[in-house]
Amino acid sequence: MEAVLGLLVISAGVSHGLETSCDARQNRSQCYGALGGTVYLQLVTDATRYDELSFWKGSTGAKTEILKMKKDKWVIKYTPIEDRLHFFINNGTLRLNNTRSTDSGEYLQETFNSGGVAQGTRGLQLFIKAPVSSPQLSSECLSHGEMKVSCSSEGDGSQYSWTLDGQTLRDTKASSDNETNTITLKKGLSGNLTCTVRNNISSDSISKRISPCPGVSVFVYFQLAEVFILLTVCLGSYCFYKKETYHHKEAECMQSQVDHGGTQMRVLMS
Repeated sequence: MEAVLGLLVISAGVSHGLETSCDARQNRSQCYGALGGTVYLQLVTDATRYDELSFWKGSTGAKTEILKMKKDKWVIKYTPIEDRLHFFINNGTLRLNNTRSTDSGEYLQETFNSGGVAQGTRGLQLFIKAPVSSPQLSSECLSHGEMKVSCSSEGDGSQYSWTLDGQTLRDTKASSDNETNTITLKKGLSGNLTCTVRNNISSDSISKRISPCPGVSVFVYFQLAEVFILLTVCLGSYCFYKKETYHHKEAECMQSQVDHGGTQMRVLMS
């Protein structure tokens, strides 16, 4: 199993009910839990070694006491979460079910011996994040035979990586937002393209068989065809205009001759 910033993923997958665990026995531990899932926080190795243990939300200023253990008995002090919380004394692990975004924050743990002397204080930061959703791929060919591919997924703090036939892609242009969820494949590349999306909670991937995009010549032919059609339309319109203009002038000339002849006839008859 793989630990990331103190996080141990017990079960993988993208769904509510995802379970994670974190070793919080070190001061300033950073732990992650899946939104709507269950997180296990190991606060101490064995709680029976201490006469008293307190667990608070908030490290400074106003603090809210969450849990209190004394003489092998524990009680939840913060009633709004009492139905979601359980403490295992034998291994010092706190379990939080049905996690919510409001559970994120800084926590403080204090332990005391039988004489009431403080044995230690440890800080903990908990992050509740939405796991990644199943990614989706979309692609489009560009004008120079390159291919633009986008990978989309929901989740908090998602990061993307790409492989082509199992090899990390290097002949690509990453998107300007540095999230690399969109890449541009150079001309001629083909094979099995895989996008992997992950965050501190979960990961998922999707693969697609891609073929090279058409080269420049095909696009040039289309562009030339469009230009030819446009020129044909323009030339036809011009010829039609010239023809109509010619017939109009011819009609005017004939009418002028008729009018002139009629004038001469009237002069002779007079």
